[in-house]
Amino acid sequence: MMLNMKSAIVNLVAGLVAVAVTGCVERQVVYVPTYRTQPAPAYQPQPAYQYPAQTANPPSPGQVAPASNEPTQQALPAQSPPDSTAVVAQAPPPQQVEVIPVAPGPDYYWAPGYWGWNGGAWIWIGGNWVVRPWHGAVWVGGHWGRHGRGYVWFGGRWR
Repeated sequence: MMLNMKSAIVNLVAGLVAVAVTGCVERQVVYVPTYRTQPAPAYQPQPAYQYPAQTANPPSPGQVAPASNEPTQQALPAQSPPDSTAVVAQAPPPQQVEVIPVAPGPDYYWAPGYWGWNGGAWIWIGGNWVVRPWHGAVWVGGHWGRHGRGYVWFGGRWR
């Protein structure tokens, strides 16, 4: 019995030594991609970008520019402000609702429209996109304010 026990221990030790020496066998599978040559894509030539026409002459100070949603390249809104010395007896009409188109770029700011006085009647001057004079500039629009027995125009500014 003792001999069987010794023989079992020897076989066990021999098996452990064999496992320790050879280590665990791990099977590793390596996938090798196959490369196929493909013809280079043929690109069609693109037409050159056509820049929009620009006007070189802005309207004269006494003229009112035609209503347009085209952006201006000026640092101030394109509308000519009402005469700041004129005192108008009647109050301006309520502000009109404007549909604001998409900005032409990140440096543009929407200058809203306002009521102007032409000497005998109120006229609406539509808003437009203007280029900011510096990054983050905000246009503080002009307004008609009460002054004595009438209304006067207080001009806008960049802030």
